[in-house]
Amino acid sequence: MVKKIFANIYVYFILFLMYLPILVLIAFSFSTNSTIAIGEAYNPGFDLYINLFSDTQVAREIWTAVGNTLIIAVISAMVSVVLGTLGAIGTFYCKRKAQKSIEVVTQIPVVNAEIVIALSLTVMFVFLGTYVFHAKLFSFWTLLIGHVVLSLPFVYLSVKPKLMQMDPSLYEAALDLGAKPSQGLRKIIIPQIMPGIFSGFLLSITLSLDDYIVTEFTRGPGLLSGDAAIETLSTYIQTSLKKHAVPAELRPLTLIIFLTVLAIVIGITLYRTYKSKTRKVAQ
Repeated sequence: MVKKIFANIYVYFILFLMYLPILVLIAFSFSTNSTIAIGEAYNPGFDLYINLFSDTQVAREIWTAVGNTLIIAVISAMVSVVLGTLGAIGTFYCKRKAQKSIEVVTQIPVVNAEIVIALSLTVMFVFLGTYVFHAKLFSFWTLLIGHVVLSLPFVYLSVKPKLMQMDPSLYEAALDLGAKPSQGLRKIIIPQIMPGIFSGFLLSITLSLDDYIVTEFTRGPGLLSGDAAIETLSTYIQTSLKKHAVPAELRPLTLIIFLTVLAIVIGITLYRTYKSKTRKVAQ
């Protein structure tokens, strides 16, 4: 009984330490203080929210970074899901030796340091731009390739367990009944591995949203930044830290992001609970 109490206290203490910085940012998002400092008087107000949605230079820079971040995350996640899902299906139906070789190659980016991936991509783009295309390649496309390389293995690892749980006789039965391989893929395999595909999509978006190293090494001009280098939230915060303090308007943005993610998580949980109850009733 005592061990259980201490275990619960330990778990809740760790959770408290994890969420404490977020709670501090949320609390000071309703403050007019320009900085967060111990001993400084707390002045409540909604000025930061008004500034975030006003037509100021800082607000425009923040929303440009948010727009770039979301566009890159969604596009890279879609590309990663398509390539990762097809790669997982193809590997699943390969011979055992080829399957093992592909799985080893796929797992290298997962266990490898992110700085190694970023540096290798940078060297490749510089080499191709210097000796093949004779132009600077760094742009939205190099950034997209970097994010796809980063997230694609995680999609593969999300889809693979669902393929192993799948009943292969259903696909074979569909082919025996006259279905084309493309029809069997679309109507039999994809619906059965859809939870893995969805998990891989969410994981890809998460990896892209908070990535800094690959983004910093592979970005170039484009998207909402125009002729300037693409700024995402991670690079914008890092650039702000080099020049001056982080803009206070990022505090209310933190609360908006936190509530959005919380709403998505609650929505997915409720949907899965509803689906499980529906299946139980149907059985």
